[in-house]
Amino acid sequence: MKQFVLTLCALLSALHLAAENYPYRSDYLWVTVPNHADWLYKTGEQAKVEIQLYRYGVPQDVEVGYEIGPDMMAATSKGTVRLKNGRATISMGTMKSPGFLDCRLKATVDGKATEHHVKVGFSPEKLVPYTKDPQDFDAFWKQTLDEMRRLPLSYTCEKVEKYSTKEFSCYLVKLQVDRSHSVYGYLTKPNDTGKHPVVMCPPGAGIKTIKEPMRNTYYARNGFIRLEIEIHGLHPELSEDTFKDISNAFNYRENGYLQNGLDQRDSYYMRHVYAACVRAIDFLTSLPEWDGKNVAVQGGSQGGALALITAGLDPRVTLCVANHPALSDMAGYLANRAGGYPHLNRLDGMLTPEKVKTLEYYDVVNFARRIKVPTYITWGFNDNTCPPTTSYIVYNLISAEKEALLTPINEHWTSEATNHGQMEWIKRHLK
Repeated sequence: MKQFVLTLCALLSALHLAAENYPYRSDYLWVTVPNHADWLYKTGEQAKVEIQLYRYGVPQDVEVGYEIGPDMMAATSKGTVRLKNGRATISMGTMKSPGFLDCRLKATVDGKATEHHVKVGFSPEKLVPYTKDPQDFDAFWKQTLDEMRRLPLSYTCEKVEKYSTKEFSCYLVKLQVDRSHSVYGYLTKPNDTGKHPVVMCPPGAGIKTIKEPMRNTYYARNGFIRLEIEIHGLHPELSEDTFKDISNAFNYRENGYLQNGLDQRDSYYMRHVYAACVRAIDFLTSLPEWDGKNVAVQGGSQGGALALITAGLDPRVTLCVANHPALSDMAGYLANRAGGYPHLNRLDGMLTPEKVKTLEYYDVVNFARRIKVPTYITWGFNDNTCPPTTSYIVYNLISAEKEALLTPINEHWTSEATNHGQMEWIKRHLK
């Protein structure tokens, strides 16, 4: 009975999430049901997963090819299984060391290929980073921020009428980081005379505009001042075609900004980005409407990484929220297991000793070690962009008060309900 209920819940959940978790409007629906309801096992335990395949909601009796391997790594075993009434069970085996196994599924129905995957974890709470903690880490970042603050806080702030309402106002901010770099951001704040907590939201990866500034205005409607920034100094009102041209020119493979200057810690591109996040806190805490107590950071993917980094860098931060953080144990591939986005193992010459040494000063794991404020992190097991291996590693390192929302079926996304719930979590933890 318990297994039936789990299967039914998984099917209903998958149907609800199909537009996100599977190809949009697909005729095919995969359902995967591990024999541990939480998708977690102890090392040495044997994992099994029931797989189901539907087309138009009708069970398919077809052959399914599968391969099983560690998270983000090559397969270590392969096989086929025949579905009966649309179902079959695959033995995934076990792991001797903490980590995740990935079962990758493929089938052909009436000449059309469809595929899916499912990851299960083995004692992931025991995962530890490959990345070392440099002895001069704190001194390096103190020097960086001291250099930034030699330039007085400088910004422009212009009201954007099209994003403003009777409840809140929106402003386009240009914030000077240092003599060479600026960032833009949209600031939203309630239209009242009260004092409010502030929230800094850094962006996901890429060279792109700040999309849908009205999407997160429920923060302002709930009494928050919120600043959503970009990191490249590009005006967010530039056209989509312009952003595409810039991205094509500067953000592909070896020429991508996440590899730019990686040979030297002082010249790595992300140095001014991390400083920009602290400068954004300088700006927010300078506002006369700030309540003088509460400073939250919140973001997803690269933005989740930057939220954690800012919490580790800036003692003014009081709360941290992150989804599936990128830039986490990036050199982990050298330990023959998954490393974090941007998966530098895929590019020749990117995990040299010199570059790995630079990464130590920029990897989320070394900022997570220094976080001292309540932190809320969520991640999915099926994520192949920011794999669960690295999210667990970051979470395991945080010694402060912390809370995790695990959503095993999720790939690289969060629902609107989860996003809104993060704002509610921040509200509950205000001073």
